[in-house]
Amino acid sequence: MRPTATRAGRLRSAFILGLAALLAVSRAIIQAGPPFITDDPEPVDLDHWEIFLATQDQRTAAGWTGTSPHVEINYGAFPDVQLQCQIPIAFDRPVSGPSQVGLGDLEVAVKWRFIHETDSCPQLAIYPGVTFPTGDHQRGLGEGHGQVFLPLWMQKTLGAWCSFGGAGYWINPGAGNRNYWYMGLALLRQLTDGLAIGGELFHTTPNAIGASSSSGFTLGAIYDLTEHLHLMASAGRDFTGPDLFLGYAAIQLTF
Repeated sequence: MRPTATRAGRLRSAFILGLAALLAVSRAIIQAGPPFITDDPEPVDLDHWEIFLATQDQRTAAGWTGTSPHVEINYGAFPDVQLQCQIPIAFDRPVSGPSQVGLGDLEVAVKWRFIHETDSCPQLAIYPGVTFPTGDHQRGLGEGHGQVFLPLWMQKTLGAWCSFGGAGYWINPGAGNRNYWYMGLALLRQLTDGLAIGGELFHTTPNAIGASSSSGFTLGAIYDLTEHLHLMASAGRDFTGPDLFLGYAAIQLTF
């Protein structure tokens, strides 16, 4: 799911893969979603696990924010149902002033795929999630209030190509804040047995009174070290909006 209103950027610069590829990958070979902001509708298989050790970063004119690292745990609890929990160590490094590191805002979510893909129909899933204000907002390590995300994701494959995306509504309480929409579309392609590349376009409506909407992109890659161990990274920025850099890098364990 998409992080909080800061739209947490993705990737420590030391981990960035220099990618110039355009969009795509076969969903039957690898899982979509991370390293992209836009998610996919396919849940983890029944009684299977995914564990991500990841870092995600965002640079604006005010400085750097993100997680360093965070742990994301996904579990296939029932057929077509995935439970998700993300526990972040957040950081805030402003252009001026002291840097801060500590516990960020905890996220939990449930993905339910209610339509499977056929030749003529995409698969569909809802993925409601709640962000709890466990981070210290006064130190720039959290939103200072809870949030709820209500997305609908869809996906369709065509040979080695896979497209996925959708839209979600953020309930964003707090003085000066506004509820807002996130919309994204991604394409993926498998280049070799172990390497996939892709990209996404996304748009976010204003999340605060007086704020502007923003649109951006990321490009990314997933590399399978083994059947159960995977590396992934993405990088991008806003076309219009405050984010000068968005980055993500992760090690994923599946079993």
